[in-house]
Amino acid sequence: RRYGLWFRLRKLIIWLLGVYIAIPFLVKLCPAIQAKLVFLNFVRVPYFIDLKRPQDQGLNHTCNYYLQPEEDVTIGVWHTVPAALWKNARGKDQIWFEDALGSSHPVILYLHGNAGTRGGDHRVELYKVLSSLGYHVVTFDYRGWGDSVGSPSERGMTYDALHVFDWIKARSGDNPVYIWGHSLGTGVATNLVRRLCERETPPDALILESPFTNIREEARSHPFSIYRYFPGFDWFFLDPITTSGIKFANDENVKYISCSLLILHAEDDPVVPFHLGKKLYNIAATSRSFRDYKVQFVPFHTDLGYRHKYIYRSPELPRILREFLGKSEHEQHH
Repeated sequence: RRYGLWFRLRKLIIWLLGVYIAIPFLVKLCPAIQAKLVFLNFVRVPYFIDLKRPQDQGLNHTCNYYLQPEEDVTIGVWHTVPAALWKNARGKDQIWFEDALGSSHPVILYLHGNAGTRGGDHRVELYKVLSSLGYHVVTFDYRGWGDSVGSPSERGMTYDALHVFDWIKARSGDNPVYIWGHSLGTGVATNLVRRLCERETPPDALILESPFTNIREEARSHPFSIYRYFPGFDWFFLDPITTSGIKFANDENVKYISCSLLILHAEDDPVVPFHLGKKLYNIAATSRSFRDYKVQFVPFHTDLGYRHKYIYRSPELPRILREFLGKSEHEQHH
């Protein structure tokens, strides 16, 4: 009986070892697998929410739109007005919300990370905080996420963000427009802002929450990567990401960005290691492109427990934003 148990256990160990060794070869032969693991757009959590009804998530002053950046691509957008406009917003249609972007309130374009949708719990909580501080918040699901139609790619995500930014600018008049990227969304944010600076229409400021340097360094540092010490890790796992056209080169992009930059990072972040956010700050702080602009790094101590996605809970966040964005506006107008 003991021999039978040992035989079954040995069989299971050999099978698991076989799978463990086979996966790198599978990823190498099919780079699309690695792309899916970067985007995780197929993970829709929470699953049962109706994205057409943001009010179900407690966002009673939010309107759901659909925009079309390209033919065959439709993206779902949420626009939350500042809390001060909450009563006026009740029962209003899309035209009212679009017109409201011209009211004298700054706008934040929020670019979320991988997995989930624009209705993710921590994202919704951040919209509420930003709305209470007097900002319009415009957010959307990239093509292939949530109820947005299309196939995900770095180029496509960046183009979607550019389309939404231009859509905001066409309606917001002289109001400041800030770009906020979180996690993988920081890669979209720096791609976008680099393009905006190159065409000489920079945003009023860029905020990066839990950023990395580039996708290869993030994948290599990711604590969940059980293959980090596997022989040929770069060749098996990182090269297929590059082959799929996925770079998200924040460290390269910041050398071409000319607007104020704020980086927020929790020391206990288990997804994007803190040292990558600090490294990105050091690159930006010494870049000539930022010489006329404010570059600030705000760490959140491990004891606070904000990890990867709970910085919105910080009671210091309103003050940090007020001081930083106040200075950004001052720089823009003088």
